[in-house]
Order: sequence, then C-alpha cells, then structure tokens
Amino acid sequence: SGKRTAVIGCGASGLAAIKVCLEDGMEPICFEKNHDIGGLWRFEESKKNGATVYRSTHVNTSKEMMSYSDFPQPKEFPNYMHNSYVLKYYRMYAERFGLLKHIQFHTEVLSCDYAEDYSQTGNWELKVKNTKTGEERSEIFNAVMVAVGHHAVPNFPVSDFPGSDKFKGSITHSTDYRDFKGYEDKNVVVVGMGNSGADIAIELSWHCDKVRETTDTCCFRQPSIELLQFFNFPQVFLSTRKGSWVFSRVSHCGYPLDWGFITRYHVLRNSILPESYTRGELETALNSRIDHANYGIKPDHGPLNQHPLITDALPDRILNGAVTMKPNLQRFKENSVVFVDGTEEKVDVVVFATGYVFSFPFLKDSLINVSRCTSSDVYKGMWPLSQKHNTLALIGHVQALATVNPLAEMQSRWATRIFRGLLRYTMVPKIINRGAKDHKNNSKTRSYHRLIFQVEHIPYMDFLATQIGCKPNLLRLFFTDFPLAKKMFYEFCTGYQYRLVGPGKWAGAREAIMTQRERMLYPLKCLPQNQQ
Repeated sequence: SGKRTAVIGCGASGLAAIKVCLEDGMEPICFEKNHDIGGLWRFEESKKNGATVYRSTHVNTSKEMMSYSDFPQPKEFPNYMHNSYVLKYYRMYAERFGLLKHIQFHTEVLSCDYAEDYSQTGNWELKVKNTKTGEERSEIFNAVMVAVGHHAVPNFPVSDFPGSDKFKGSITHSTDYRDFKGYEDKNVVVVGMGNSGADIAIELSWHCDKVRETTDTCCFRQPSIELLQFFNFPQVFLSTRKGSWVFSRVSHCGYPLDWGFITRYHVLRNSILPESYTRGELETALNSRIDHANYGIKPDHGPLNQHPLITDALPDRILNGAVTMKPNLQRFKENSVVFVDGTEEKVDVVVFATGYVFSFPFLKDSLINVSRCTSSDVYKGMWPLSQKHNTLALIGHVQALATVNPLAEMQSRWATRIFRGLLRYTMVPKIINRGAKDHKNNSKTRSYHRLIFQVEHIPYMDFLATQIGCKPNLLRLFFTDFPLAKKMFYEFCTGYQYRLVGPGKWAGAREAIMTQRERMLYPLKCLPQNQQ
C-alpha cells in the first residue's frame, strides 16, 4: 500500500493501470509523451508520436466486450463504435475515476533502469524529459507498469523488395494514412491483408482510379481485370502469401460477433470436442458466407491460429470488382510494381499495411531484448523472466480476439497485488517451464512478431482471476442464482463477471451482467415497443 508506481503510457492499458493502482491504495504517476489520453484511439490529422487510427476506423469488438469491468458503456453508444466514441468513453472513464491529475503529459521516458538499491528493494530509476521545455530529471519508483502498447513502431519491410529506391511514386505506411483524400484518381497498391489493410483498401476502392491491395497470401487472378481497367472501374488488388479467414461483424440474428463466440459455453464445448471437429465446423461456417478457396484467400492454417480478419464489406467489394486479388509484391520498377506471379501494374502509391513491431527503447536489452526475446521470456505476457524482483510488469501487450481493455485491467489487478506483496511467485524452474509451455502454445498461432503473446480470452482472464481471487464460481451460482449463471454461461463473457466476488468486488456487477443484452439492443430499436 502506498507504493510509488510509474505507469508509462496513458492509452487504454495505461488508464486501466492508473485506476487499479488508485483502487489498491498505490501512488501512480503516469508519463505520457503526447498531449492527451487515448493512445492509438485518439485520431489526429497531423502526425504524432506513435500510431493513430484513421478517420473512418470502427472497432471490431462490441462495446460490452470493450467495457472496463466496473464501467459499462452508455446504452446509447453503437455496438461497433467509431473511434470518436472510443475516445469519448476513455474520457468518461478518466473523469469518473479522477485519473487525469495523475498523468504528466508531454513527458517522455528516456530510460527505465535498476535503481542503486534494486537488489535489496526492487526499485527503479526513471529518467524523463519534458518534450516542451527539454528539461530532464530522474525519479525513483517502487514499481513500474509498461503500458505503451505494440502499435508504436511501424513494421515497414520496403527494403525487402528490390527497386524500391528507384520507384518514382509514393511509398508509405498505414500509420500515416488518415483518409482517402489525396488518393483520388491514383493507382494504389495496399500491401497487407490484416484488418487495417482490408479497411484501407475498401475505403480507397470507392475513390481511387485503381486500387490494388497486396497482402502476403495465396495467388489469385481475376480474368476480368483488363475489362475493368478498360471501363476504369474502381479496383483493389488484394494479394496474400498464406490467406486469411474472414469473419463478419454481424453474427447470428444480427448480434455482434463476440455475442455468441466469446462465451463460456464455447470454451467448455471446445474443450470437450476434438480440435479437428471444432476447426472443421468453424471453417464450414465461415465458408458458408464466402468460399475462401473461390475467393483466393484460403489459408493453410485454422481460423483461430491467426488474428482474424473481421470485415463485412470485403466480399461485396470483391464481387463488385472493386477489390481484386493479387499475389505478393516481388519488386519495384520506376512507375510500376511486379508481383510474384510475374504480372506488372502501373501504380502511383504503395501503402504498406504490415503492422507494427514491439519497441521498448527505455528498457535495457538485458531486461527485454526485442530483437531476440520470444513469448517464453515474458511469463504470461507480463513478467520478464530476467528480473530479480517482480516489480516491473508489461500491461496490455497480449493479443486476443477480444479487445485489450478488460485484459489490461485484469493484468493490472494481478500486478498490483504482486507489487504490494499480497501474492508471490519466484522465477523457479516451474515458472520458467510454464513460460516455455506458453511459448509452445503461442507458436501455434501466426503473428507479426514473435514477442506477441497470443491468448484465448476467457481462459487467460480466468487464469488472472484465479491469481487475484476474483474468479466467479459458476457451479455455485447455478444453484444460488440461476438467471445470473445462465447469462454468464451463454452470453458473451464481459469483464463484469470478474467484479462479482473477491478483491475489487463491485456492487453493480450483477446488474451490469443482467442488463448487457438490453444495452446491446438499445441503439438498434427505432420503433415503439408495441410495434415490434
């Protein structure tokens, strides 16, 4: 209690970390190098330090799954929110819990190193800089929570393609993309079939002369390309080395995807049935919407072995001829690009939507060497195994089908209990072996960086809740509160479930769970109840 804790970054993860520190009686001081909260989700027209969403970005996770565990989203908010709603929610959260007064804006962390007495105390020395005045200073902290996210440094592999230095057009990264303005009447190639690449290509396909999206999956060639070019129809060329499974935001009965997908029922069912059966079942369901082989995007891995591509518009744009598949880039020429199938297209702009890489420039390589570390070196995606004392934690550096908000909050709740000495674990062989096992499981998934810790949302949240002591006993609830147990089992697993019992118990948790369906449906209804 009262431990002085540094929180680096005040995006979604940093805000949760500050709030949890205050909740547990600690003294958080958050350092944010920009002028405002929100991190990635704060749209800015001009370039800023770190990544920003583009103007039209909407979330791929529904608002209930995106809510912090004791602060439900307003019922009036749409289920899939525009980035402006996301930022508004973060501002409401910060105001509700008084977080802003604990944040030092325009303050960059230059280094985070062991304090002189680290071996005895576990303390850290942070060197920070005021980005407006240039003033530098050092401070000592009892604990550190690193919440800078993994969207800071663009993965920009342009040098992998010969001839890029001779290309007369523009080569840019999706981190610099804001909207379609400036791309009108230009031939554009978008490299990368992730969620950003698909969204950008779809948006540009309405405005560009010819847009070609290239990812790194299997080759596909549409025979009508020349005809489309003749009539000058908008086009996107989408190419990929290994393909991608396409999920729809809209699920059964028009509910959000995660409503019937991220549930305890599905976790139990998938643990009982053979993996080959559940994988085949999901592939069949996805192919019933679009046959991935016919569309040239069927990958060689299962639907859940890679972060999914979630889009409703892409199949429609492909059918319209506005999006056309292309294989991976091979090389650049002065005014064109050549693909691996030998085809060549004249283009004006190439946009690399190839993701981001981890970067902790303020941490020593002896703690986390980003170029060599794997997920086995960071226990549960949080604790670097190289540290002697468990006084530095990574918050929000995991990836799941659901959003990072509830995950980062649960990580923070676990971290603060360890910082305060209420929970203990040491870097004994058992923990190191668990880290290796986690890495083995993690290696089954495809990610753009080997340090990415891929997790299954509910099992990971349940693990953290078990450590904290706030995991609900569903079997007991079945006999003592059946309506609540039924909702917790069949409806999406929101963070409210982890505020029912234990440390951090919230009196409003049960009501939040019982009314989450009503909040989901509220913005959809326009007719009076007696007319529906």
